[in-house]
Amino acid sequence: MQGKFRFSFGPWNIHEGADPFGPAVRRTIPFMQKLASYKKLGFDGVQFHDDDAVPNMAELTPAQIISEAEKLRAVLTENGLVSEFVAPRMWMADYTVDGGYTSNSAADRRLALDRTMRTIDIARALGTRNIVLWLAREGTYIREAKDPVLATERIAETLQTMLDYDKDIRVMIEAKPNEPMDHTYIPTIGHAIAMGLMTNAPERVGCLIETAHALLANLSPSDEMGFALAHKKLWSVHLNDQNSLKFDQDQTFGAVDLRRALNQVRVLDRHGFGCNGEWVGLDVKVMRTQKAGADLKHLEYSRKIFMRLLEISRSLDDAEIEKLVAERDYEELNWYIIDRMLRG
Repeated sequence: MQGKFRFSFGPWNIHEGADPFGPAVRRTIPFMQKLASYKKLGFDGVQFHDDDAVPNMAELTPAQIISEAEKLRAVLTENGLVSEFVAPRMWMADYTVDGGYTSNSAADRRLALDRTMRTIDIARALGTRNIVLWLAREGTYIREAKDPVLATERIAETLQTMLDYDKDIRVMIEAKPNEPMDHTYIPTIGHAIAMGLMTNAPERVGCLIETAHALLANLSPSDEMGFALAHKKLWSVHLNDQNSLKFDQDQTFGAVDLRRALNQVRVLDRHGFGCNGEWVGLDVKVMRTQKAGADLKHLEYSRKIFMRLLEISRSLDDAEIEKLVAERDYEELNWYIIDRMLRG
């Protein structure tokens, strides 16, 4: 079964080009102007952090937060867009500096949980049942600072509370091995799937796989996707690219390793990704040096590269591949793939 592909990205993928080592090089683009770019670039879905959707949520009551999210949903509809997911931004607040769900402070854990409930409210108001958890600070710099058994149990308790709060939501865990913490408690997709087994509704706990995060764990992104697909747990992807084991670079998809990108497209397509409504998210960032007015090409080209690689993958002769596999002539298979890619 071939995949069915529709694309999303988040407003953070259009930004002003600041980094820790110098000033911004482009003006901040207003949110509504960002929304107007989606359809022009061929995208239909918007990814949100909670405070992307309701920027002043910390100053509002739960009812006011829902009201603001409902207004945003109307704007999305007017622009022909839908929300793919909402994620709590759990790594910027003062009370999450030592982790939200795994903090050693009970008061901080309560604040983190309350924010997560508000995220679920926003998601439902926007019309999506998908909640993404990127557990950015749920880890340690100092191993002795936290008990890993207790920390894992606290994450599981949070998941259970979320699932109990809304019986329709799905939680998609976005695993990452590091950054900003030296060591995180959910570093790989296998860990994420196992977390669901610690709840009473594992069928509502799945995965979002990001290319760069798999690479930072020194793993193959396409194999990670295959593992999750085999478990029926791959509910979204963030495609990008990465130069080795550095920081999370979020380069244009396929910009570093086209063969690696091809294998991601191929495993998604050959196993029907998207046929149950899953989205292809492109979590790519514009180069800091890119001039204003030419600062959307990373999104445009990432989608183009995906579609071009999809054409190449579908043009491969399955019978020829099966023949070479049966003969165990992997060197010839290697050349066959490279040759087809070089011909485009």
